[in-house]
Amino acid sequence: MTASTAIDTRLNASAAGIKITQVSTADYEWKRERAITNGLHTYETSDMTVVKIETDAGITGYGVGRPRPGEKEFRAQFLSTLVGKDPTMTEAIWSSLWSPKMSGRRGYETRALSSIDIALWDIKAKLAGLPLYKLLGGYRKEIPIYIAGGYYSTGKGHKELQDEMASYVALGAKAVKMKVGAVPIKDDIARIKAVREVIGSDIALLLDANCAYRAYEAIQFAKRAEEYEPFWFEEAVQPDDYDGFAKIAAQTTIPLATGENEYTKHGFRDLIETKAIAILNPDVRYMGGVTEFMKVAAMAQANGLDIAPHGDQQAHLHLLAAIPNARLLEFYPPEVNAMAVDIYLHAPRVNANGTVTVPDVPGAGLDPNDKALAPYRIG
Repeated sequence: MTASTAIDTRLNASAAGIKITQVSTADYEWKRERAITNGLHTYETSDMTVVKIETDAGITGYGVGRPRPGEKEFRAQFLSTLVGKDPTMTEAIWSSLWSPKMSGRRGYETRALSSIDIALWDIKAKLAGLPLYKLLGGYRKEIPIYIAGGYYSTGKGHKELQDEMASYVALGAKAVKMKVGAVPIKDDIARIKAVREVIGSDIALLLDANCAYRAYEAIQFAKRAEEYEPFWFEEAVQPDDYDGFAKIAAQTTIPLATGENEYTKHGFRDLIETKAIAILNPDVRYMGGVTEFMKVAAMAQANGLDIAPHGDQQAHLHLLAAIPNARLLEFYPPEVNAMAVDIYLHAPRVNANGTVTVPDVPGAGLDPNDKALAPYRIG
């Protein structure tokens, strides 16, 4: 009996009784009001995929991913194997889908798996009649956020950047993030100075290079940026440049953050072993779903590291509320992404104290707002 056959046997022999009856996906894309640019890339649109898994118990689970060609193909392949299986057997299903030899170890295959795993955990929480964060352990109901903005765009000078960042503080944010790495270092330092002047010394200022630098450049940048007391320096170099991260960490007092392009517990194990990263930025949609996220959070806790995930705020709300080492939730208000709070039925707003309150409804809080999304469906 092969390993995959043994896993399938366990799935089909589960005593829980609930079975998956139908699976489907819906892809969406919408145009941004204005293109945004980070250290390396320009984005004119936003997109998402909703994964829908239905069961014979009348409970439907939702997961989220991206409608990228490779991811779509792996997702369809994986979903085709699920009908008739018990959705509560998340470890067994994860193991049956993660096959390095047949599918691959990272990239689109793991992203596809992630979107499915999220939907399965949504089902488990709904079956239990609990918000996901309580099913996972439960630690807090309010999560501190930072507002992610400060992108480069045409016609955006220091005054426009200052106005933008000040508007986020006015919304209640106690932390804000800006992009660096797309212009000469001296120009970015001037941008940082301008932002610090307008937000004051009590607001945490996060810097994100999106892998734009080589290690020696990142060290030069960090030494000049230290004067403005950044809260962290994110994705200073390419995600596989572990040695580069170590060199940078040895040369700056700014805590380093990274991990949005890391995959599975194995990748985060190796990242943690560099001793260079203070704050991990896993993305549940990419790195292996809820199953892997919780394992990485525990690994981080055991090593004295914080978790501040990347991307889709709704996908991470319950996960951060379930762990003691959550630091900040990345949050996109309508001013940054007009659809960010409209695409889900249970999306929270920023509280006056710079937090968001986790919706106290059963599941992962990912039920889509079909009416709002309908005009943007592409597949």
